[in-house]
Amino acid sequence: MKKIEAIIKPFKLEEVKESLSNAGIQGLTVSEVKGFGRQKGHTELYRGAEYIVDFLPKIKIELILADHDVDRAIEAIQSAAKTGRIGDGKIFVLPLGHAVRIRTGEIGESAV
Repeated sequence: MKKIEAIIKPFKLEEVKESLSNAGIQGLTVSEVKGFGRQKGHTELYRGAEYIVDFLPKIKIELILADHDVDRAIEAIQSAAKTGRIGDGKIFVLPLGHAVRIRTGEIGESAV
């Protein structure tokens, strides 16, 4: 099993969700996060004063998948989230050692 964490632009969430659904991937967790990388933020003007916004709003998507679904999920996320501009985000794939479904007690891939 693997855990996929994807950081994307907020306005791409619906497209990514739909793309994952079309790829047969179901079940995800979404968090609103802030961060910066190469994009580095931007300067804004508020009541005549300039200030730097260095943490930009992003969306973090987390999925737990069987190994055979990982490539399909990555392709779905990448194709839907890509704008071709800086700040499109990142996808991280992490090994997952154990999963338990609380309701039934199922363990491993059957818990996913």
